[in-house]
Formats: sequence, C-alpha cells, structure tokens
Amino acid sequence: MIELLDAVKTYQQGTRTVSAVRGVSLRVNTGEFVTIMGPSGSGKSTLMHLMGALDTPTSGRAVFHGQDLQRMSDRQRSLLRRNRIGFVFQAFNLLNNLNAAENVALPLLLGGMARSTALARAAECLERVNMGHRLSHFSDELSGGEMQRVAVARALVSDPEAVLCDEPTGNLDSATSREILTLLSKLPEPGKRAVIMVTHDPNGASYGTRLVRIRDGLIESDEQVGRGQ
Repeated sequence: MIELLDAVKTYQQGTRTVSAVRGVSLRVNTGEFVTIMGPSGSGKSTLMHLMGALDTPTSGRAVFHGQDLQRMSDRQRSLLRRNRIGFVFQAFNLLNNLNAAENVALPLLLGGMARSTALARAAECLERVNMGHRLSHFSDELSGGEMQRVAVARALVSDPEAVLCDEPTGNLDSATSREILTLLSKLPEPGKRAVIMVTHDPNGASYGTRLVRIRDGLIESDEQVGRGQ
C-alpha cells in the first residue's frame, strides 16, 4: 500500500548537509498497525512525512497504492493527503474558532462538500470516538484527551486508506494515552486501512502489530509484535 524504496532525505542547514533518512526501504500493508520507534533525531518523523506525502525523497521513491509521489504535482499530493490519508499530531492542530464538529468537517468542506452533509458525517465520526456529546464545544472547553479524540475523528472523516500519527500521546497523561492508543489500535482494517504511528514510548509501541526501529536514518529492526493493551 505505502512503500519507500531506497528513500533518502537530506536537508541543507547553511553549509551543512543533514541526512535525515539514508536509503530506507519499507512497505506497509492495509490492516497493519505499524509503530516506528527511535531516539530524537533518528529520522522517524521524516520517515512518516515521506510516507504521508508531506515531503518527497531527495532520491529513491515513495509510492502510495502504486502511485509514485514524486511524479505527482503539489496539488495532486495535496488532494491525496486530504482525501486518502488522515493525520494525527501531538499538538492536536484544532482551530480554536471552530467547534468540534466543524473541526472534523473541515477537510470535507475544503473539498466542496455541502455543509449539512459534512457536519452529519463529522457527527458520525465523533460518535465513533465517543465524542458525540461534545459536537458544539470549542477547544478551550475540551481536555487534552478530548481534543485528541476530535483530531482522530478528523483523520477518519474522509474514510482514508492510511492514518499517520506523529507522537499522538506526547501531550497526554498516562491514563489518557492508554485510551487514545486503544482507540488507534481499532482503526486498522484488512483490505482497507493501515495505521502508522511514530513514537518514542515503548508502551505506545506495544499497541501496534509491527515495530520498526530506526536510528541515524536507517532501519535497525523490523518485527511483528503482539498487541498489548
């Protein structure tokens, strides 16, 4: 489904060239919950950005369902991210001037869907993450865990083929983290959806079905694991 083939990503910092990812090959199939672990600066977030079409490799290839991301225009990649990939970030990234339902509906509204239809679908997604009772609440009226549930609902509203999560529990306490991780572990569907999560937390990584360890821009190990909840 999502595949990196000898992917390299370098950045220029002044006169210095930084190699964030150094020749990584990795494939994620539908139905998998893949967790990517590594220390700070290991390249794990860069890896997720390449797999989610947020960035393109300096060399090598990034492929989504057979489509070479480098051969797409910026607009095509933007539409891919909006319609076929959901994102969950550590900082929630909710808009303060929109309520929960409007935040979740935003990708659909940007795509031109009628407001009433988009809000109805947003309400369904909020129900799915046990936030149906908070549709009209704004961010400053929600706890951190509730905001992250809204963010998960927003990631699901377009019925994506992949959900990519970058440290989704980094701003949450341990009890709330377990709730969010349990929720994420229920999202993969064979033949339909994969979940990829970047984390530095071994407990968080244990919720996946597969663990990829990265260090210094290279994959150290790639193993199937049991999902522990």
